[in-house]
Amino acid sequence: MGKAEGFEYRERKGGEVAITHHGRPATILRKGAAARFLREVEAGDAQVVMARVTGNYKRGNERG
Repeated sequence: MGKAEGFEYRERKGGEVAITHHGRPATILRKGAAARFLREVEAGDAQVVMARVTGNYKRGNERG
């Protein structure tokens, strides 16, 4: 099983969070979802959190 990798996130104006995977846009989180995401990233493995949020979690990436 592979390890989650290649994800990056950037906080944007208005409290949005943009997540990319290998430089390609994956998703944009807004309001409450963005706030929850930032709390989870601070508390755990950011790569695994981003894999789960973008839907790449069930492809063998979930173990980190």
